[in-house]
Amino acid sequence: MRKNQPILYVICPGFHDQSLTDCFVQTINNYCPDLSNLLIFPTEQYHPYSGVHLLHYLQEKCKQKVQKLMFIAFSAGVVAAVTAAWQWQQQGGTIKGLIAFDGWGVPLWADFPTYRVSHDEFTHYSSAILGKGNLSFYADPAVDHLDLWRSPDRVRGWMIDTRNPNHTALSYLPLMEFLGWIL
Repeated sequence: MRKNQPILYVICPGFHDQSLTDCFVQTINNYCPDLSNLLIFPTEQYHPYSGVHLLHYLQEKCKQKVQKLMFIAFSAGVVAAVTAAWQWQQQGGTIKGLIAFDGWGVPLWADFPTYRVSHDEFTHYSSAILGKGNLSFYADPAVDHLDLWRSPDRVRGWMIDTRNPNHTALSYLPLMEFLGWIL
């Protein structure tokens, strides 16, 4: 595998208007300009939760498994992202990580890095029983589910670092700073 192979950022939207994802991508590009290598799963053609369709879509777009993938998924798109990431890795591909925005009820157990981002404290802790992720974040004050995706630059909250089993670290910061650490 080539070490300098760029990371492909796979955006997996949920059930919502495309304009929300457009806002998300524009915001991410404003804060992290190195994220020019984006692929957006076309949820107008496929069900957002369909990991099978996402995997087929990735196989069409990435002819070789040398591509490193980083999934950024929202709501129902988290289901597709987790499923496709597991399969991609089982087929010899490399998963750099998966960021799950409001993937409530979706297990995040994987042997690649996972990150959970929630629109409120309740969603965060009720989802954590299905995997907290390497780092996680919840909005405080809480924001609307769709606003988390539409306007991540307007969200502040708590980052929870559970990588050290003997100590959980909390930090209050903007969501974009949290994402900057990951991306």
